Amino acid sequence: MTPSIFIDADACPVKEEVYRVARRTGCAVHVVSNSFMRTPPGAELHIVDTTPDAADNWIAERVAPDDIVITNDVPLAHRVLKAGGAALGANGKPFTEASIGAALAQRDLLEHLRSFSDVKGGPKPLTQADRSRFLSALDAAVQKAKARKPG
Repeated sequence: MTPSIFIDADACPVKEEVYRVARRTGCAVHVVSNSFMRTPPGAELHIVDTTPDAADNWIAERVAPDDIVITNDVPLAHRVLKAGGAALGANGKPFTEASIGAALAQRDLLEHLRSFSDVKGGPKPLTQADRSRFLSALDAAVQKAKARKPG
């Protein structure tokens, strides 16, 4: 049985790459956003309200073991791992049980430091190497999930 792929879509820079892998592997895609966005045939768009964490909550309530979530949101990745799913960052780096604690601590530290300074900004723009790494990591996650899912 094929896993579903959930995209935390509002700030996701690798949606097209996800669609490409999903077409090739037969995975269902759930695009979760707080506003309308174009999706290809076969991908389901789920529009949630604009309250904080609405998309995260929607995904966390529906992810099943071996499903895959594409997100850069560390707390969401933690919830996905606790549910038995896989979480993959847009740069191709998987969140794992071994790495999630450090990722949560780093997130909290950076949030604390930002509260005391004018430093703003988000993640670095993705390079072609990041996109390539993401495609390889997503393909590997799908194959791993397919191997574990009965059916």
